Amino acid sequence: MRYAALAVDFDGTIAHDGTVPTEVLEALEHVKASGRRVILVTGRELDELLSIFPPIGLFDLVVAENGALLYRPASGEVERIAPDPSAALAEALRARGVPVSVGRSIIATVVPHEQAVLEAIRDLGLEQNVIFNKGAVMILPSGVSKASGLARALLELGLSPRNVVAMGDGENDHAMLDYVEYGAAVANAIPTLRERSHRVTKATHGAGVMEVIFDLVATDLAGATRRPLRSVALGTDAKGHEVSVAGCGTSILVTGAAATARAGAAIPVIERIHALGYQCCVLDTSGAYVHLKDAIVLGTSKAAPEPAAVLAALEKPDVSVVSCLSALAPRGREGFLEALAEGLGALRQSHCRPHWLVLDDARDLLPAAQPLPEALRSLGVLLVTEDPGDLGNTVESVDAHVDAGRGTASVYRSGRDAGRASTPARP
Repeated sequence: MRYAALAVDFDGTIAHDGTVPTEVLEALEHVKASGRRVILVTGRELDELLSIFPPIGLFDLVVAENGALLYRPASGEVERIAPDPSAALAEALRARGVPVSVGRSIIATVVPHEQAVLEAIRDLGLEQNVIFNKGAVMILPSGVSKASGLARALLELGLSPRNVVAMGDGENDHAMLDYVEYGAAVANAIPTLRERSHRVTKATHGAGVMEVIFDLVATDLAGATRRPLRSVALGTDAKGHEVSVAGCGTSILVTGAAATARAGAAIPVIERIHALGYQCCVLDTSGAYVHLKDAIVLGTSKAAPEPAAVLAALEKPDVSVVSCLSALAPRGREGFLEALAEGLGALRQSHCRPHWLVLDDARDLLPAAQPLPEALRSLGVLLVTEDPGDLGNTVESVDAHVDAGRGTASVYRSGRDAGRASTPARP
């Protein structure tokens, strides 16, 4: 499973004129029954939302006030995740005759009062976000958006935005859809949101949400998108064509006679993967990856880490982990992967992470050219080894090959081209 959660807007998305049809609620329950989480992300003030939407309990978490407030339906707890609204600004707007509603963090009004809002913010010397949602005008502390609120919700759930689908219809949904892996706009969305989305539904409002839900549960959204999902750039081939692989579920082979050359080619790729927001689990047999940027390193040249410690570190979705196995003999390295595989498979099942598994000296970790354990088959995999022949038929299934044995690394479009000099490239 690639997508672990669905985040949806309320007005104009699941709701039409403030009402959510029964069939849409049933479809959201269908998402939960598939093992995924559902999160409501709305610009509405919480008290108003609770008064008009009794079935709010079907959501795992609710982000209200356009990212300023986190509500836990199961317990009824409310957590403010943004500063208080500016009392001076609210007073100044009322003095100018602007109708305002003041929430726990948000100040809301409607068009055509946006000019008065901007003038009041300027006159008071404040730093505020002014966010539009069709006819609504929302004023929030700087840095607060649906994306920041969703990030807080995902942190609580232990989920990565790289495993989230989000749906919306208005200007204030841009940040949320850009933040997640897959953004969908309902057919009634504003043109700019439709243009920047991976998918635009055929139907409007809740019926459009149901289109995505049924596809999510049935196929994990495996079909084509309007614009590409994130990809990992590896370089260009001899014809100047870019060589890249999808950010999830693909495989890369790095080969070369010298261990330093192999690591020198692999490390930039791993750092690009992590920079895109994907989590990596690196099994480092040589100690060459212990200085990997933005990664936690477990184990030393004298003592290997415990598999349980690696799994505990991976519970944080924004953390990549390097397991230094240089203290282990080759047979011990094989056993380490076997011991780790079940826990990694369980983490993949529950949270769709880690996204990538990196195997340094893969021939020691996958003896006799055996494929990955079944529990790890859905991961993206970066295999590092001396020669393509080290991995037997496994090399035939990789998506791209980086050959670090020619002085400067060369890139090939698939493992079937491994070793062919006709398409070398500099990464």
